[in-house]
Amino acid sequence: MTDLETFRAETRAWLEENCPAECRGPVASDEDRVWGGRNAEFRTPGHKLWMERMGARGWTAPEWPSEYGGGGLSREEAKVLRSEMRRIDAQDPLSSFGIWMLGPALLQFGSEEQKKRFLPEIVRGEIRWCQGYSEPGAGSDLAGLQTRAEDRGDHWIVNGQKIWTSYADKADWIFCLVRTDPEAPKHLGISFVLFDMATPGVTTKPITLISGKSPFCETFFDDVRVEKENLIGTLNRGWDVAKALLAHERTMIGAIGDIGGRPVGQVATDSIGVDEEGRLDDAMLRAKIAELEIDAAAFRLSMERVGDQVKARQVNPAIASMLKYYGSELNKRRHELLMAAGGADALEWESDRSDHGGAARDWLRTKANSIEGGTSEVQLNIIAKHLLQLPGA
Repeated sequence: MTDLETFRAETRAWLEENCPAECRGPVASDEDRVWGGRNAEFRTPGHKLWMERMGARGWTAPEWPSEYGGGGLSREEAKVLRSEMRRIDAQDPLSSFGIWMLGPALLQFGSEEQKKRFLPEIVRGEIRWCQGYSEPGAGSDLAGLQTRAEDRGDHWIVNGQKIWTSYADKADWIFCLVRTDPEAPKHLGISFVLFDMATPGVTTKPITLISGKSPFCETFFDDVRVEKENLIGTLNRGWDVAKALLAHERTMIGAIGDIGGRPVGQVATDSIGVDEEGRLDDAMLRAKIAELEIDAAAFRLSMERVGDQVKARQVNPAIASMLKYYGSELNKRRHELLMAAGGADALEWESDRSDHGGAARDWLRTKANSIEGGTSEVQLNIIAKHLLQLPGA
């Protein structure tokens, strides 16, 4: 056996033994995901055990260096781990902005002390993060942010407001862009800092969307003390960190296009039934579902290819915008088809039978996919300018 075959066999055996039965199968809703943190909630004891077991091996962040709590796996070994998890339909042990966004930025820009302090806690699910980027007057024009950090010697005093801060009301810490030099051009004079959401002066207010629920919040800072040891990267050069992190965020959002959950065809079959040949008894819907599944398979392969290019440092940073745009559109298409497949039942809003309108609320939630992390219009402009190099873009 080759080393990779040996690794696959050992990984398969470990997963079979250690992945609890309740952690196998599609995640029913966002609320059922494991987010970790100081006030972590687990749907079952098995979900807590699954997070702890995977975190102890570093397999919640399998390609991070082992000295920072990661799995230390090669790209090829990480692929094997993902494929073996898919084989038993294992759920992700931990959903984490720390893993998806902050961690890669810390690995690139953080000091050795910062890496050793924060990364192991992220891997083990002991700290939950939120992102302080957008402001009421600085959304697509993010560099126009006005949240200010006033220098007080060994610390800053931060005042301002962020908006669309996902899960700010549940997060332990925030990674935040603040203006440390108000006289500098807007892309300069910005710094990237970390601070505890329990710090005096931090308040949050949830924002309710059309779906009746939302992960988003308004976040307010009133004379919040931030220690200077929590500056990531260089003072006034936080835009460099912000851009790198945005690429990871857009790839993360794009990954929703790697379709999971209950297959659309199965939902449609249960609702509509089959014809005499055993096929979904709606030819037009059947064709649209087939088209979605083909596009999703192609997108999944594209994600794998880009991952290899990133590892080899051969990828254009603007590729993240392509993945974000197409993944968002795929997810919107999927939920449009789920609504069509569910028929009138999919329109239920509050009944127990419909999980309190789960299908309709999830469909409405996908409308934000083309706004969050940079609007689809912004992504298309980036693709036109930096990937296609279209004249006048």
